[in-house]
Amino acid sequence: MSKNISNLSGRIGLKNNLFQKMSERSLNSKNDQGMKELAEEYKMGISTVHGAESFYEFLRPSHREKKAFVCNGSACMCAGTQEHLKKKLKEKLGDDKVGEMFCLGYCYENNAFHYDGKNFAGKDINKIDEIIKGKEIEQDKFYSKSFSSTSFLMDDKISNFDQFKEHLKKFINSDKKEIIKNLLDSNLTGRGGAGFPTGMKWDFCSKAKSEKKYVVCNADEGDSGAYSDRYLLEDQPLKVIFGMIICGYVIGSDEGVLYIRGEYPKSIESINASINSLKKLNLLGENILGTKFSFDLNICIGQGAYICGEETALIASIEGRRAEVDVRPPFPVTEGLYKKPTVVNNVETLAAATGILLNGPEKFSAIGNKKSAGTKLVCFDSFFNNPGVYEIEMGTPMKKVLYEIGGGFKEDVKALQIGGPLGGVVPIQEVEKLNLDFQEFTTAGFMLGHASIVSIPKDFPMVEYIHHLFEFTAEESCGKCFPGRLGSYRGKEMFDQLKSKTSKIPLKLLNELLITMKKGCLCALCGAIPTPIMNILKYFGDEMKNDMVQEN
Repeated sequence: MSKNISNLSGRIGLKNNLFQKMSERSLNSKNDQGMKELAEEYKMGISTVHGAESFYEFLRPSHREKKAFVCNGSACMCAGTQEHLKKKLKEKLGDDKVGEMFCLGYCYENNAFHYDGKNFAGKDINKIDEIIKGKEIEQDKFYSKSFSSTSFLMDDKISNFDQFKEHLKKFINSDKKEIIKNLLDSNLTGRGGAGFPTGMKWDFCSKAKSEKKYVVCNADEGDSGAYSDRYLLEDQPLKVIFGMIICGYVIGSDEGVLYIRGEYPKSIESINASINSLKKLNLLGENILGTKFSFDLNICIGQGAYICGEETALIASIEGRRAEVDVRPPFPVTEGLYKKPTVVNNVETLAAATGILLNGPEKFSAIGNKKSAGTKLVCFDSFFNNPGVYEIEMGTPMKKVLYEIGGGFKEDVKALQIGGPLGGVVPIQEVEKLNLDFQEFTTAGFMLGHASIVSIPKDFPMVEYIHHLFEFTAEESCGKCFPGRLGSYRGKEMFDQLKSKTSKIPLKLLNELLITMKKGCLCALCGAIPTPIMNILKYFGDEMKNDMVQEN
């Protein structure tokens, strides 16, 4: 069934993709008006279109009835700012007009909320009357700085259109195999968490036989604590786009798409403006700079589904399907978007590829080690004295990362969740033993992932944090596999009962559930959520001993 939908959707293609049309129809209509016509255009059943639309939070009628949305990400929750914020918004807009969104990317100042298509945070709530009236208000920007001997992600070597043109002219007239060799020599691995060698991915796709190929930028960064994609999309958009164009040139693609989460309106605006300017300068589109190479870019705006950060779910979403994870193989490099060979890279990976091509692979590979080479963007939340996004060399001791670059903590913190809601929960005394290294974190039983950091304060109950993780997973699970769909809800129910004081946690049953999810789930959302929960049980078991019973 999903293959049929992919092929039917692919007949019309990216320019007027089914997901975009579904979103426009749903957001501009309060009923099913236009759904039948859309289904007929794509030769699908109405139930197929309706089923896909209903998957996405932002397209549901219950969501569209709200006026404001409070961030319920882990960083804002731990900061304790959101209940007071929600109360203030309800006083202004009404109890039934305030909903929730998961992580708006303002982890460095909290108090984050979304109103009328825009995000606000920090002290912005004090200007709520002006915001409601539609007035522009001055907002604080996150701090950013590179601590690398050579900056690959924060330099200004491709910060204007003249520089872009100069570098583009060079690389689209160069040997494709040499570009792949540069990426392979650099030891760049994917920065989204999976860690697959980028040069190898581009090489595989370049060798795939197909008349049509695609480049997809995964800009659906939904991890709480992470706003590095926001930095790159808003402050370094040309670096990301350049990486996509060069990827298209190398693999033989003439079309790409950036799938940007709807929670990042400024990022969408920034990328859209850059694409339009590049098209006017003949740096995007047909026969770029007089060559035979053509490449165009599109934007897909996510509609509130965290699972779209997983590459096969993201592809399904663009095609207008429910964003459910597909079984692999086949991998996207051989059968991806519309069942054509596709490279899916995240924002930081594409920007890093650009940085490597401009600075040389030897400089990148000289930092860190073969499996954790180069630099990494690390985000600090509001508990740090120096909150912001920083470019840091791989292999840097975490003590230096936290206390010298991050400036230490404003108050006592007992653990850090690093790598988003699926990343490990690392006690402070354990993280101080580690270096900024993918393998080192994995070996220690944690996960570096996106390198986002959420600080868990000393007085925050760990049972509440586990409940938050299960609640998040139950809400965001794609529902395709039984262990994920049922396991996340069973876990949430256990901790619901604990919160309502109707039952204690059966530890043996909880461990069995976590092992089942870890081994049986299709994707990293439900399959990886046991890691932070197991970390908490291991390191903070004493804190929760009165809430647990050993037998079922």
